[in-house]
Amino acid sequence: MKMGRLARIAAGTSLALAAFVAQAYTETSGGYNLPTGVTDLSKEVHSLHMLIFWICVAIGTVVFGLMIYSIVKHRKSKGHKPADFHESTLVEILWTAAPFIILIGMAIPAAGTLIKMEDTRNADMTVKITGYQWKWEYEYLGEGVKYYSTLTAESNAARQHDGNGLLSGAAWAKTFSKAELERLKNVDGGNYLVNVDNELVLPVGKKVRFLITSNDVIHAWWVPEIAVKKDAIPGYVNETWAKINTPGVYRGVCAELCGRDHGFMPIVVRALPEAEYNAWLAKQKGGEPAAAAAPAAAPIEVATAPATTATDAAPAAAPVEVAAAAPAAPAAAKELSKDELMKKGEQVYTANCSACHQPTGKGLPPNFPSLVGSKVVKGAAMDHIKQTLNGKGMMPPFKHLSDLDVAAVVTYQRNSWGNSSGVVQPAAVAAAR
Repeated sequence: MKMGRLARIAAGTSLALAAFVAQAYTETSGGYNLPTGVTDLSKEVHSLHMLIFWICVAIGTVVFGLMIYSIVKHRKSKGHKPADFHESTLVEILWTAAPFIILIGMAIPAAGTLIKMEDTRNADMTVKITGYQWKWEYEYLGEGVKYYSTLTAESNAARQHDGNGLLSGAAWAKTFSKAELERLKNVDGGNYLVNVDNELVLPVGKKVRFLITSNDVIHAWWVPEIAVKKDAIPGYVNETWAKINTPGVYRGVCAELCGRDHGFMPIVVRALPEAEYNAWLAKQKGGEPAAAAAPAAAPIEVATAPATTATDAAPAAAPVEVAAAAPAAPAAAKELSKDELMKKGEQVYTANCSACHQPTGKGLPPNFPSLVGSKVVKGAAMDHIKQTLNGKGMMPPFKHLSDLDVAAVVTYQRNSWGNSSGVVQPAAVAAAR
């Protein structure tokens, strides 16, 4: 009798503790539970999640409670003999009807939430999101603003460095010391591998419609705090929406395995009050200087940091490229020396090209060919410029770069790693556009 009572107490205590732990995470919206989020829809998704969770807790309590009670109370050592009945019509009906009723009860609220998630009507603005290996492109439709968002140069450089030089070959598998791991925690202000050069800036209180697609392979744009997760599929456009209620910074990741550097294309959404957003948008449309896109992602995986999706502080958004803004005429007309172009070109190459073509220019054949002695690099300068602007195959277009940036990086490629193919001036790039 004493053993039976202890078993029941132990079973009940375990279930109660599990429930309390789950509730604690629910109240903080952290730990292992889904975040409550900052949109009405994300809160609805969280409530639906918790409803299903508590239904599962109730089912588990009944099932395991009966099972533990039966095992302890009717064990063989107490002289119990197993029942020998074959079937029970009443039990058959009950265990068929009960799950059916439970599923219907779960399906009704879930269907309502799913319908709301797909209703993109009456949006206040539309942002087109295009996935690339391994960066995102954001275009504010109707506003003439478009830019790329990639892993910050600081995070990208830190993940490729072992303290002595760039990692390569067998060094990919290097085991980091405790001191090195602590150093990485402080990279990018504590946001190692989850910071971007250009954040997606959105207004608070406005319904934003997202059109999500891809330029190469399947990606998935996922920001848990705003309850948005949609596949980005080449040749197909998915729709979804969000209406953010609280200003802040919300982080996400690509949630679909998209190649070598899938883990290095984070998402950062910055929600601003409407007045601040309008000021930011006006600044971009005014043709502010464009920031060079950060590396799409270098092909070296030296550490894995958990992608945080909670709201946290981040540096102010970097200036972004304006799609309609052309480089200033003086910059296009100015003749630069080879040394000036090479110095600038190295910076642009490191930020935009080294991820695929490597710092050594040797690339990662066959997808990312070597630039050492390349036919393109040694060929006509105009063909080289046009391929840089328009892209080819897995190479995305770089029209968002200024004429000076394109001229510099083309010059750098044509005169590095043993190449010697002449200088390209910004005016030639302007003529090729």
